[in-house]
Amino acid sequence: MQEPLSRIVRVDKLPRDGETVTIEATPAEREALAGFLKLPSIERLTATLTVRKAARGGARVTGMVRGALTQTCIVSLDPFPATVEEAVDVRFAPPDDDRPRRPGEAPEVVSMIGEDEPDPIIDGKIDLGALAAEFFALGLDPYPRKPEVAFEPPAEPEPEAAATPFAVLRGGKPANDD
Repeated sequence: MQEPLSRIVRVDKLPRDGETVTIEATPAEREALAGFLKLPSIERLTATLTVRKAARGGARVTGMVRGALTQTCIVSLDPFPATVEEAVDVRFAPPDDDRPRRPGEAPEVVSMIGEDEPDPIIDGKIDLGALAAEFFALGLDPYPRKPEVAFEPPAEPEPEAAATPFAVLRGGKPANDD
């Protein structure tokens, strides 16, 4: 599947001090992403991301993703405006078999404590548009609710006499017509 929002950066072409990329999604990209995320609409999606080279052929992307959108209230099902503002800080690394190593150097052992494992650099490229779309999606409220709407559970029904197999015995023993 093609990404609804794509901006490719080649890691080997990055300047020494990094590069800042500003992304502003086009109306077609916003419409495609809204359809993918099942949103009524995305009015604005921008990202300012700085990409810097890191050790061992890797890269680090930092910045901010902002957006304005319309979500559907889970209580009233009415559309309402919402905003997203998400900080981005992601490490990228080439796959282990592509990473340059000194002769005799063992593969890096990744600790599961602390930072997340780096995302892969694929064919020497990072898709900043896909990264912006990912962080936009992460910033969405999973249970959107209009500010003035409150959930009110349905009233509890009055407890009735429990219908059990023995309820018929409550009426007493029927008369025996012998």
